[in-house]
Amino acid sequence: MNTQVKPSSTEISGGVHKPRRHDSAHKHVTGTADYLDDMNAPVGTLHGCLGLSERAHAGIRSMDLDAVRAAPGVVDVLTARDVPGVNDISPSARHDEPVLADGQCQFYGQPLFAVIAETRAAARHATQLAKIDYEDRPFESDVVAAMAADYPHVTDPLTLAYGDAASALDSATNRLQGEMRIGGQDHFYLEGHIAMAIPGEDDEVTVFSSTQHPSEVQHMVGHALGVPSAAVTVKTRRMGGGFGGKETQGNQFAAIAAIAAKKHNRAVKIRPDRDDDMIATGKRHDFHVAYDVAYDNEGRIEGLDATFAARCGFSSDLSGPVTDRALFHVDNCYFLPNVKLASRPMKTNTVSNTAFRGFGGPQGMLGGERVIEEIAYALGKDPLEIRKINFYGENERNITPYHQIVEDNIIARIVAEVERTSDYQARREAVIAYNKTSPVIRKGIALTPVKFGISFTATWFNQAGALVHIYQDGSIHLNHGGTEMGQGLNTKVAQVVADEFQVDQENIRITATTTEKVPNTSATAASSGSDLNGMAAANAAQQIKVRLVAFACEHYGVPEEQVSFVPNHVQVGNQMIPFPDFIQQAYFARVQLSAAGFYKTPEIHWDREKGQGQPFFYFAYGACVSEVSIDTLTGEYHVDRADILHDVGRSLNPAIDLGQVQGAFVQGMGWLTTEELWWDDKGRLRTHAPSTYKIPLASDKPKIFNVELAAWSTNSKRTIRRSKAVGEPPFMLANSVLEALSMAVASVAEYRVCPRLDAPATPERVLMAVERMKKA
Repeated sequence: MNTQVKPSSTEISGGVHKPRRHDSAHKHVTGTADYLDDMNAPVGTLHGCLGLSERAHAGIRSMDLDAVRAAPGVVDVLTARDVPGVNDISPSARHDEPVLADGQCQFYGQPLFAVIAETRAAARHATQLAKIDYEDRPFESDVVAAMAADYPHVTDPLTLAYGDAASALDSATNRLQGEMRIGGQDHFYLEGHIAMAIPGEDDEVTVFSSTQHPSEVQHMVGHALGVPSAAVTVKTRRMGGGFGGKETQGNQFAAIAAIAAKKHNRAVKIRPDRDDDMIATGKRHDFHVAYDVAYDNEGRIEGLDATFAARCGFSSDLSGPVTDRALFHVDNCYFLPNVKLASRPMKTNTVSNTAFRGFGGPQGMLGGERVIEEIAYALGKDPLEIRKINFYGENERNITPYHQIVEDNIIARIVAEVERTSDYQARREAVIAYNKTSPVIRKGIALTPVKFGISFTATWFNQAGALVHIYQDGSIHLNHGGTEMGQGLNTKVAQVVADEFQVDQENIRITATTTEKVPNTSATAASSGSDLNGMAAANAAQQIKVRLVAFACEHYGVPEEQVSFVPNHVQVGNQMIPFPDFIQQAYFARVQLSAAGFYKTPEIHWDREKGQGQPFFYFAYGACVSEVSIDTLTGEYHVDRADILHDVGRSLNPAIDLGQVQGAFVQGMGWLTTEELWWDDKGRLRTHAPSTYKIPLASDKPKIFNVELAAWSTNSKRTIRRSKAVGEPPFMLANSVLEALSMAVASVAEYRVCPRLDAPATPERVLMAVERMKKA
C-alpha cells in the first residue's frame, strides 16, 4: 500500500462555513423525498379518522355511535374508555389535555372519538354518522372577553421587574397609554400531521410520526398505552414543515394510532385532512397588550408597565413558556431602566395554542416596538431616532428586565450598516415628499431591529446526543436527536462531522431520527437544532479521533503532534494515509470506531419565581428596512422593497442560512398582514382551509428583496464553529412591514397620530385605519 499519496485537494467537499445545498433539495424539487405518507404501509394497515365536537363548550350527555360502528369498512370506534393507560397527552405537569374528550368538550373541534376502518375514506365517512347529545355551557373564544368573564389562567403567570416602574410613571416627563391586539397564525406546514403505528411483540410498538419531538411522542404513547418508554420506538425521517406545530400536536395522532394498533394487532395510520388538521391543532398565540409608558422629551424611555394577555385555549400545552418568552422579548434592543411586565395566559374555549416559530418572542417584541412607535408619533420624530436613543449600551445600560447582562451587543453596528446600504434616510425623505402629492397611493418606510435570545428557557432541554459510527471502508453513519423539517439541520450537522474528520461530506450518511439510537432528545425547537446537535455530533467525532490518534502514535511510533486529519487523509509523521485505509488499519487493531456524543449548553440558569437569571446563552441580531405602498381607497397594499442584514455568527452554511432568513421574513410578513384566524359566534374556526386562510404567495414577496448575512460577525460564545442560530430570529424582521404600513396610513393625518394598527393588518384593517386618520 502506498502511504505517500498526497491529498488530491487542499480542502474537503462540504466542510463548515461553505455554501452547500440542502442534502435533500434535489429530492424535494423532483418529488422523490419520502415522507411518512409515501412509505409502503404493511399489508392490512387500518386507517383512523377523528370525530370532532360541534360545540365550543358543553357537557356530553351521550354519544350514540351505533351508526358509526355499522358503517361499511369500520373495524372499531375508540372513545376515552378505550385508552388503556392515562387519558392525557399534555406536555405540561397539569395533565389537562385528554387523548379523547371524556364527559365534556371544551372547544369546537375537540376530538371525541376515533374511527378505525379498512380505508381512510370509510373512516372519514363514518365520523359524520355520530349522534351526540350536548348540554350547552357558556363559552368564551376571545382573550379580552375571557378576562372580562373572569376565566382562569391555564398556567401560572410571570412577572418581570427591573427598577421601579410605578415611581417612574408617577414622575414621568411625558406619559401615554395604549393597547394592541396581535393575531395568531396557523402553521400551514405543507405536510399535515400524520402517524403510523406498527405493533410489535409483547407490549412493544413502533410509531412513525411527523414530529419535531420524537422523545415526547415516545413518552405520550407510553403513557396512553400504560407501557414504559422503552417499549415504544418513534422514528422521524423528515417532515414537510413544522414551524413549532409539530412539537406537541403530533402526540394525539400518534397515541390514537398506537392504541388501535395494539388493540387490533394491525398497523394503523392516521392522516387528517387539512380542514380537520387546522381545526383540531393549536396555533400561534394571539395577544392583547396593554401598556403605560413614561418618556422624556428626547424619546428616551423612563418607565414601562405592560401586560401581555394570551389566548391559550382550553389547556396549558406550552402556553407557560410561550408567554414567558413573550415577556423576555418585550425589551428587544432597548434598555428599560424601570420596567414591570406581566403575562396573563388566559383559558379560552378554543383549541390549545402551542409553539410557533419564535415561541412568543415575536408577540412580545411587536408589543415593545409599538411602544417605540407611539413615542415617535407623540414627539413628531422618526421612529428610528427613538430606537437608537434607547438601544442597549455595551458597558452600561445593558441589563434586561430579567436581569441578564447583554454581553454581545452588536445592534448599533447592524442598524448603521443596513441604514447606509439601504439608503434609508434619503428614501424616507422621498417617501414623505411622494405622500404630499399623491392623492390615493401612499407610501411608508420603516427600519426595525431584532435581538433574539437563544436557548430553551426550560434549562433541562438544553442538551443533545448524537451517535457516530465509522465503518471499515471509511464511510460514516451519523444519527442525532434533532429532526429535519426542511431547515437543513441534517446538512449542517453532517458538515460539522465532515469537518471534524476532514472527509468529504458525501462520505457521511445521515439516518432517520429514532429514539432507539439517541434517547431523551429535546424538541428541535428554540432555534437550537444546530447548536445542540452539532456540538453533540462533534463530541462523538472527537471521541473517535482521540482513539485514532492514540492508535497512530502506538502503531507508527510518533508523538501526538505529528498526527493530524487533513483532507480525506490522516497525516502520520511524513506519511499521508488515505482515510479509508487508515480506518481499516484501526479496525484490525481493534480500535472502537463508534461513539455516543453529548452536549449541554453552559452558563444558563433561570429562577422563574424571582423572574431573574440568564435564560439565554447568547443573542442573535438583525435589522430590516421595508417600504410599502397602500391604496387609501381599498386598503390594499404591496411590499415594494425589503433590505435585510442578519447576524448568524460564522455561518455554518451561508446558502441554507440565507434561505432561512428569506423564508422567515416572508412567513413573518404573512403573520402581520394576511393570515387572519377568525372564529364565529358559535366558537367555530372559520378560516380552516386555503380558501379562507391566506398565506403569502410567491408574488407577495417584496419586489426588491435584498438579504445579506453579517459576514463580519462571529459568536463570542463557544458555539458550534462560532455560528449563531437562524431558525427563529429573522421571523421578527417583518415587524418593519407593519410599521411601514403604519407610516403610510399615518400620512393621511400628516403623521400627527399613531394609527395603532392591530395585527394582522389586513386590507380591511388598513382601510378602516385610513378612515380613522381622515377624522383625526
